[in-house]
Amino acid sequence: MFRRNRADRDFREAQRAGQAVLAMHTELPLPDAPGPVAASAALAATVVPDFLPPDFRAPSRQDVSGFMMRWDLPLVIDGEVHACHCGAYRNWIVFNMRDDSVWLRCPAGHETEETRLDTAWYNRNSGPVDHFHPTLEDGLHHLGH
Repeated sequence: MFRRNRADRDFREAQRAGQAVLAMHTELPLPDAPGPVAASAALAATVVPDFLPPDFRAPSRQDVSGFMMRWDLPLVIDGEVHACHCGAYRNWIVFNMRDDSVWLRCPAGHETEETRLDTAWYNRNSGPVDHFHPTLEDGLHHLGH
């Protein structure tokens, strides 16, 4: 009823040959490979050094008091431009503290917590960390405040 052509037969023969080779390799033991028990014992006995030396590692989020970035444009929160009580509405320094609170500092130095902003907002709008500063004053000086 159905005729099988030569290409189908050749393909099936190649599949059978490939399966036979795979079956042969699974049955043969590797000559120099250690057993599974020896490999796990050797792995447990060796201590893998860290990739970077401690001097080159960036501090983790728990090691710093917070992050800061410049926000030069007017800051729009919930559809309205946020302004300080002194009248400043641009050139903010935005702080994201370790406790996930967000603080704003105007150019005049007034600081206030902004509860409508959170860490997710900060992470979406900030760039990569390029400097770590030992003091707040050093960080503010670096950002031009």
